[in-house]
Amino acid sequence: MAALSSGHLFTDLNQGAVAALIPFLVAERGLSLAAAGSLVLAATVSSSVVQPLFGIFSDNRAIPALMPLGVLLGGAGMALAGVAPTFPLILLCVTLSGLGVAAFHPEAARFANYVSGSRRARGMSFFSVGGNAGFALGPLVTTPLVLIFGLPGTLFLAVPALLMAGVLVVEIPRMRRFEPATVEKESDERTPEKLPEHWGPFICMIGVVTVRSFAYFGLVAYVASYYEQVLGVSAALGNTALTVMLASGAVGTLLMGPLADRFGRRAVLAASMVALPPLIFAFTLVGPFAGMAVLVLVGAATIGTFGVTVVMGQEYLPGRIGLAAGITMGLSIGLGGLGAPLLGAIADVRGLSFTMLVIAALPIVGLLLSLTLPRRRPV
Repeated sequence: MAALSSGHLFTDLNQGAVAALIPFLVAERGLSLAAAGSLVLAATVSSSVVQPLFGIFSDNRAIPALMPLGVLLGGAGMALAGVAPTFPLILLCVTLSGLGVAAFHPEAARFANYVSGSRRARGMSFFSVGGNAGFALGPLVTTPLVLIFGLPGTLFLAVPALLMAGVLVVEIPRMRRFEPATVEKESDERTPEKLPEHWGPFICMIGVVTVRSFAYFGLVAYVASYYEQVLGVSAALGNTALTVMLASGAVGTLLMGPLADRFGRRAVLAASMVALPPLIFAFTLVGPFAGMAVLVLVGAATIGTFGVTVVMGQEYLPGRIGLAAGITMGLSIGLGGLGAPLLGAIADVRGLSFTMLVIAALPIVGLLLSLTLPRRRPV
């Protein structure tokens, strides 16, 4: 699980790097906020739309090599994004990085499910916290590299990706020991194809994840710019605030997994939706440093349920855990990423202050959807 979570960290570090690059690309490449939002969209859609396809392959045949290959491609794409001279080439590099992310997640989530045993929410939270930490480290690593070396500093992002890919290649044989034995699969009458599937609750839960992702990627895309344009501070301080939010989300992930195992997945998911609107609204009322304190709670509430919803998806579709992970971590989050350019267009017209209020209202829809989910986990 440590290897899987670390691989998750170094994969999603590249997605966090996209958000950190936005203020610098706006300043040095002259991109509009809507164009900057399109980079977030490219990163999320390319890492999500094809992810269920990788999940289907993972359910039918193990392809562990996708894990190191995914990490490597994710890092290479972001490394080249900073030196790409035009917006179309930047968009292409970000898209290639996203495809690497898509290749990694379903296969890694499948092994994380095997390793977790009966405490799946806790185990999947530990796996997810690697991704949350990687997203948080993205701005923390990328910002000083760009400040010191300029946009070509992104080339250094290829180094950790290469190292982590090597670690995963070495660890794959040990990971495969956790796969269910073929004999057990053949002797069990409840084969994956015969396990009950609960598509209704699964679709409703995906709706919650999509709404949560609208709010999440809106914050990721525009918190740093909000600090710079509305609060009148530096882009570096804005990226620090973004890092604080993402890091607190990693802590929230570790806390919410055990809570979901104890009190139920639905209760924890609904509680996070209740907390977000007042927290995001409070963020708009305070200054930069008090805002960071509020972002700690925003990050914990927004990001903390990522692992919980992956487990919920795998429990609703127990015979298709790769597909469930691909949709939950990929497609639904990518659909949420569609909100980034839409929110950017609103920000170009109405300003970032109004846009934050729009983001604050989104979790209300998620709350209504979460209340339609069954109180007990399916059997």
